[in-house]
Amino acid sequence: MDLLNDAVSYAHGFRNARTKQAKIKNLVGLLIIAAIVIGVILGWILPRINSSVGSVTGQYTATGTAAETLNRLTVDDHPSKAGYDRDSFGYRTTDDDGNGCDVRDDVLARDMTDVIYKSRGCIVKTGILEDPYTATTIHFQRGQKTSAAVQIDHVVALENAWQSGASKWDQTKRTQFGNDMYNLLAVDGPANQEKGSSSAAYWLPTNSAYRCDYVARQIGVKDKYDLTVTSAEKQAMLSVLHGCPGQEVPNDD
Repeated sequence: MDLLNDAVSYAHGFRNARTKQAKIKNLVGLLIIAAIVIGVILGWILPRINSSVGSVTGQYTATGTAAETLNRLTVDDHPSKAGYDRDSFGYRTTDDDGNGCDVRDDVLARDMTDVIYKSRGCIVKTGILEDPYTATTIHFQRGQKTSAAVQIDHVVALENAWQSGASKWDQTKRTQFGNDMYNLLAVDGPANQEKGSSSAAYWLPTNSAYRCDYVARQIGVKDKYDLTVTSAEKQAMLSVLHGCPGQEVPNDD
């Protein structure tokens, strides 16, 4: 009987030991997973909180002509919007191609597919926009209550341009900038309203797949017109370009 009791006690002890070992293994495993998760979170957050950490971790390193061009732009951390007047850019007051339509219709025709014109050859009546900012499909129809669904965005906003150097331009150059199709995109209306006059430091498209092209175009426009960037704007642009090695500045066709 004593031998039986000893055997039972030994079995219980063995099971308890194995249970304790399993618990310890599980705890160690959980601690390892927690450490990995914390490391990933810190690696993502810290560069965005502290620019010096971002520099050390390479968050702001980038390659390609977009990054090279950005690094040539002048940094000005004291922009002023004093005297800004949107109308001074003369948006939609020109017809450079002489087709009888202003730049809004020209951009709609360029950026949409399945375009149907009104009886006047260049006025866009309907079309389909694959919106780059939201990655949604918009069926555009001209009308008092429907036209605003697709708006024309100045990729480098007019107010941002004013603060970046346009305040010193003459009227001719401002009008050229305000109607330059290189700086204009047909986009989702609400997204355009949300962006407002924000630079890349404060607004980027919700469609993350388009952010590299978006930032590269902003850089191309700023380079074309010799506009400045702020340190925060440049840092945000480099952070985007870090994720798209070799990103090129789009051609100005």
